[in-house]
Amino acid sequence: MKVLVVGSGGREHALAWKLAASPSVSRLYCAPGNAGIARQAELVDLKADDLPGLLAWCSDNRPDLVVVGPERPLVLGFADRLREAAIPVYGPSAAAARMEGSKAFTDELLSRHGLSHKRFGIFTDPASARAYVRQHGAPIVVKADGDAFGKGVKVAATIEEAEAFIDRCMVEKAFGPNGETVVIEECLVGPEVTIKVFADGSDILPMPPAQDYKRVGDGDRGDNTGGMGCYSPVPILDAAMHAFILANLVEPTIRALAEEGTPYVGTLYCGCILTDRGPEILEYNCRFGDPEAQVILPRLDSDFVDILQAAVEGRIREVTPIWSDNRSVCVVLASGGYPADYEKGKVITGIDEAEAATGAVVFHAGTALRNGDLVTAGGRVLGVTALGPTFAAARGVAYDAVSRIHFGGMYYRRDLAQRAVEAEQASV
Repeated sequence: MKVLVVGSGGREHALAWKLAASPSVSRLYCAPGNAGIARQAELVDLKADDLPGLLAWCSDNRPDLVVVGPERPLVLGFADRLREAAIPVYGPSAAAARMEGSKAFTDELLSRHGLSHKRFGIFTDPASARAYVRQHGAPIVVKADGDAFGKGVKVAATIEEAEAFIDRCMVEKAFGPNGETVVIEECLVGPEVTIKVFADGSDILPMPPAQDYKRVGDGDRGDNTGGMGCYSPVPILDAAMHAFILANLVEPTIRALAEEGTPYVGTLYCGCILTDRGPEILEYNCRFGDPEAQVILPRLDSDFVDILQAAVEGRIREVTPIWSDNRSVCVVLASGGYPADYEKGKVITGIDEAEAATGAVVFHAGTALRNGDLVTAGGRVLGVTALGPTFAAARGVAYDAVSRIHFGGMYYRRDLAQRAVEAEQASV
């Protein structure tokens, strides 16, 4: 079968890498892909949000399955258009993708169905938003309603910080129309975990949980990023709590969407926080997550295509995937200066040696080929993933591989998965 992956980051490399391992895939394409994905797939020179170009390509080439990585084409209705053309696609409709595309939609849906108890308000004018902040105080969370490329959320420690971010969204128009509405939420406290499921519109198939690192610096210091690393499973989330979250939060969300006429087909990503009063939903995303995909997919020992096809065909209950008991750790290698300004075009060396010597897998995120050299082309450049029987073993392999890779200004956190190692050792 012919499969098209849409996207160009580390998540899409993980998707392509896993799809390429399926015996049922005869031709694998990726639009637009990157230098690493080119090892597994034929690259198509179309951007992920070029819907007319992608639709024309799909019409001409008739792939048997399209797997959409990033949220933007889904929010724009790419999956809807493919279904209209009778092309199988793994990804939600635009209406269902509002779970990520609109924070207001999600908070209202969850509140309407009794799935969230956090306090929130939705505002379309800055004066009312500021008044709400002054009424409830800080810390408080301010979110641009729409897609702000990972920069639309501010956990404000003070009223002044919250008001400044409201102005950034609504007055300065930093996020264009996506920030004209803001959602202000109660600031919840507790450890965060990622719960992801395959969904077919009515049923779900859970993936192993993961925990990522948003802050750029060791010790969870510095600015938020798209993710500096990740590990799976999560020692603080036992099987009983995982099952509770699935049964009481995620499954009812899928049912609520179906009841309201927007069945969800694709990966639903639940960012969950374990508070003193119980688990709460922080956010929903309509994609695999990055770098969560890079630690979860290597633990899948079943045919990835079988799962995706079952979801697309509404028969996810028929699938029983096999997940490895191995621990998985991913270390993101970033360009110096990320998430602020950074330089591109730095020559990358050592990847082949790192993979050959350690057994780690290096997923490309922001890379390109220039005059025969592999060079940096983004803030997050590579994701180095390793498996092992313990977190200590997986972490050791990952950092061993990292030590063999070099490019100018390379930066990475040195404390990834350390808390998982400590938790695992304490339980022995």
